[in-house]
Amino acid sequence: MSNGILVICEHDGGAFKKTAFELVAKAKALAAGPVTALVLGSAPVAELGGYGADKVVVIDGDFGTHLTGRYVRAVQAAIAAVGPAVVLAAASAEAKDALPRLAARMGLGLGTEVTELRNDGSSVVGRRPVYAGKAFVDVTISSSPAVFTVRPNSFGVGESNGSVAPVESLAADLGGSLTSVVATEAPTSTVTDLTEADRIVSGGRSVKTKEGYDSLIRPLAASIGATPGASRACVDAGYAPHSAQVGQTGKTVNPSLYIAMGISGAIQHLAGMRTSKIIVAVNTDGDAPIFQHATYGLVADMFEVGPLLKSELEAALS
Repeated sequence: MSNGILVICEHDGGAFKKTAFELVAKAKALAAGPVTALVLGSAPVAELGGYGADKVVVIDGDFGTHLTGRYVRAVQAAIAAVGPAVVLAAASAEAKDALPRLAARMGLGLGTEVTELRNDGSSVVGRRPVYAGKAFVDVTISSSPAVFTVRPNSFGVGESNGSVAPVESLAADLGGSLTSVVATEAPTSTVTDLTEADRIVSGGRSVKTKEGYDSLIRPLAASIGATPGASRACVDAGYAPHSAQVGQTGKTVNPSLYIAMGISGAIQHLAGMRTSKIIVAVNTDGDAPIFQHATYGLVADMFEVGPLLKSELEAALS
């Protein structure tokens, strides 16, 4: 009989991503049975117990580079061994690539990009944005296990209680692969990736130049340990790299704080950041759509406000 929650805990070179702790803690809070953390490859797995894991299952192998078939077979083996009622994973590039294939192979329901989870007594229910974030729907999955991917920063991460979870190794037939990785290019950026960033400062086309973006957006972001972002118009104009693009054709983000500098708030951009906890908008156009969704709005020139805001934030955080 299916019972409990299996959490796929992602790590980067042995260092767990924040989403691993976030999802384990949420799984424990749901009180839907024992929480089993699944770790693919080598990582300091015992520390997951401090966030709520009752047990850690490790599948050894070369998971340093993502291969879809290998990932799917590993997770399928873990499901067969653990027998969970629910499977949770971060809405990461790897999970979004592999879990739809897993769901199709096993005939499972899949709820994607959920931002809330609750236990209604008979099942775990997810809530996800639809229509570019204009509405939310509750998702109940009748299959067992039910599979959900969760947007990073949906629940936050508390402090570890210091507990150590027991660890079990699981043998899995990972088989061959139809694909291979020719080379891997490590990112040169030292800031947190947009999809996992807790704070983001984004600039629009009205930064006017690449120099304007670099002199306004990057220093403001650095002052609060945020990740620089950009609208599509800013990226298309060549002022910011594509890796910084937030929106329907860029990255979907879910930070605690999103500062939009000179961004009008087109629906395509809102689709990528609408679930941000706090939205601060600075724009000279008082009728800009972004103000309809902003927690705080300021009708002003961002080139005047930006340096002042940076100084005040640095002073407040010093």
